[in-house]
Formats: sequence, C-alpha cells, structure tokens
Amino acid sequence: MCTRCRNERHAKGSCRRTGGGLVKQRTMADPRIIDIALDEKTILWRSADVEQERRIAIFDLLEENRFAPLRPHADGYAGPYKVFLRVADGRLVIEIRRVDDRPLEAVILGLASLKRAIRDYFAITDSYYQAIRQATPQQIETVDMARRAVHNNAAEMLKSRLDGKIDVDFDTARRLFTLICVLHIRA
Repeated sequence: MCTRCRNERHAKGSCRRTGGGLVKQRTMADPRIIDIALDEKTILWRSADVEQERRIAIFDLLEENRFAPLRPHADGYAGPYKVFLRVADGRLVIEIRRVDDRPLEAVILGLASLKRAIRDYFAITDSYYQAIRQATPQQIETVDMARRAVHNNAAEMLKSRLDGKIDVDFDTARRLFTLICVLHIRA
C-alpha cells in the first residue's frame, strides 16, 4: 500500500497525492552498475585462471556495487549505469552509459600510477595459482594473504584515483581493479 495516498495498488512511495490528483514522483538515484563489459580487442590472451577471476569479479560487481559519477547531468540522471572498460593510448577509459545505452560520459585515467600495482598483482596471483597446484595449505594461506593485501592496496589506490570523478565503495574498487588487470594481459 502506498503510504502517501493509502491506495493499495500503488507501490510504497511510488506516487504522492497533491490537490486531489496523483503526481508521478521524481526518480530516485540508483548509483550502481547494472552491466559491465571489457573491450575484448585489447585482451590478447587469458589463462583459465584469469578468465575465472574475470567472471567472478563481474558477477560480484553486478551483485553489489556503489558507482556514482560525480559530474551532474542536465536531466538529473543518477543511475543505474552500464559501463564499458577499455585501454587506449596507455589510459583507462571508463565509458558510462544510461540504461537505454545512451552515453553519459567517459572518465579517463592515466595508468602510470597503477602500473606497479598491476605488475605486483600479476606476480602474486601467478604465485597463488602455482601454490594451489603444489604447495601445502599453510603455504597457500600465506600467499593468499599476500595476494589479498596487494589487491586491497591497489583497490585503495584506484579509489583514490577516482576521487572527484566517481564515488565507489571499497569492494567496487577492488572488483574494478581486477577487471583493469584483465585488460592488461598480453601474450
């Protein structure tokens, strides 16, 4: 039942009664990603392990995320968003679109500050997958803890780089960083 007009057919808060008539309520902000894709042309090669990381990152990201571009749009559009990630000329391009695929904006970040984090992430992830195949449980746990620390530091760095452009929570930054790494794989 609508709490404003007490009409049982109206969803809670979906209308408001004014002067005897119903007025459609303004759309509320929905700052989240509902679809994300990577530019497959920039990815030359991926192992099964990396492909699994990509699938998990996308699944988890779409399940729960906070993604709010900070540039206001003339019509007040505030989500949800479709995102396309690509690398062009050594820069990360985050193309942000509306639900109907109309472009909203593109955020471009230089990747120089993330290069070391990406390199470290690849190195520790390779060690982790090798450990899974041949190490003791204690060794696997040690490598996994190091991998999480590298990933967490990189997520904080990405969050900082997006500051003033896109508001993201820590988990969203972490998953986006994983996807950025996938874009950097070379044969």
